[in-house]
Amino acid sequence: MMWLFAVLVVLVMGGVALVASGRGGSMAPAYDDRPDLALPEDRPLGAQDLRTVRFPLAVRGYRMSEVDALLARLATELEDADRDAHEDPHRDGSGPAPGSSGDPGPV
Repeated sequence: MMWLFAVLVVLVMGGVALVASGRGGSMAPAYDDRPDLALPEDRPLGAQDLRTVRFPLAVRGYRMSEVDALLARLATELEDADRDAHEDPHRDGSGPAPGSSGDPGPV
């Protein structure tokens, strides 16, 4: 009877070794069930977009790649806005700059 259990243990261990080495077929591809971030792609981000963004949680917290992608996009948009502001400081239509032809400047 003991020989029977020894043979069964050896067969089970051999089966586990075969499956672990990949001979039992591969696993199905993982299904990505994470929700996509609901951020606009066709316009710059607004303050309300940042207030409502929610990152899906992973096993150990947020997915770093999604946070990094959002931060990179914010940095690019801030750089673009800063560059535009330096190129045309009166873009908002507030009037001529001090010391220009329309304003005598400080007296």
